[in-house]
Amino acid sequence: MKKFLKFENVRDLDLAQTLDCGQSFRWVERSDGGFDGVAFKKSVTVRLDGTDLYIENADEADRELWHSYFDLGLDYGKIREEISAIHPVLADAARYAPGIRILRQEPFEALCTFIISQNNNIKRIKGIVQRLCELLGDELPDGAFAFPEAEKLAALNPDDLAPLRAGFRNRYLIDAARKAADGDVDLEKCRSCDYDEARNELMQITGVGVKVADCTLLFGLHRIEAFPLDVWMKRAMAKLFPGMTPDDFGQYAGIAQQYIFHYSRMNPGLFDER
Repeated sequence: MKKFLKFENVRDLDLAQTLDCGQSFRWVERSDGGFDGVAFKKSVTVRLDGTDLYIENADEADRELWHSYFDLGLDYGKIREEISAIHPVLADAARYAPGIRILRQEPFEALCTFIISQNNNIKRIKGIVQRLCELLGDELPDGAFAFPEAEKLAALNPDDLAPLRAGFRNRYLIDAARKAADGDVDLEKCRSCDYDEARNELMQITGVGVKVADCTLLFGLHRIEAFPLDVWMKRAMAKLFPGMTPDDFGQYAGIAQQYIFHYSRMNPGLFDER
């Protein structure tokens, strides 16, 4: 008999909107609408039945982990109502994908996956991340692979990562791993220190600029004031929110950013109409 966890009365969560919107790269949708994935060295299947969230291959010992991972302690309905008052287009974006939540991912994994994301598309990012896990990650009981630890990656050279087919990013991944493993970059400090200090801490890593730092802070350290600006977001800001800056989106800017990013990516015609 399969073991599973059940969370009842889960609101404001759509698995497809949350797991396939470009914030995490280790989830694969099933034909039944569930998702298979790996996080924190746990291989699970997640599915929603109405407002009941099921985590298969998990038990009570994992409850706090998955409650945190899906950010179930935060009232997204209330936040959505608050940020929708900022701008009518943001209200439209929030209504379009009200089931997006910001995942609380493992910080080193988020750092590496967003290094890989540079000048890349989601399908290719997922492929590189999967190859990285298969090459260096611990094999889990069901045959899936965990994300590798910084220490294991730090012991290698960029050429050792050739099987990933990640190109110039190999050097950045090794530098990130070495600095994280040695403590030259303190990821846990970035969880609570001043935001600019946290961003600068991450930008000590070769190849990590403002955008990758902001993504790591938002998706790996739950700094929901972060507002990553990639190509899509820069277009959206210029076209849909002229004259506005990330600061205008307040303390929940990162959540607003995800609504805008998904809305813009799924509705490219917005840029023709305005």
